[in-house]
Amino acid sequence: MKFINYLKDCYNELVHKTSWPTRQELTSSSVVVLVASVIIAIAVWIMDFSFEKIMHLIYTI
Repeated sequence: MKFINYLKDCYNELVHKTSWPTRQELTSSSVVVLVASVIIAIAVWIMDFSFEKIMHLIYTI
């Protein structure tokens, strides 16, 4: 019986107490995450490229 009450409470919270984003809010948030991920990836690539060139200069001298 406790398990059934638990499931009912979970359903009640998900359906009635949780605020779900609209499609527009979800799309907007997804675009923000995508742009931030691309910016961070480019920054990491630039740092990696720079360190590679610096190490190449150090070890070839």
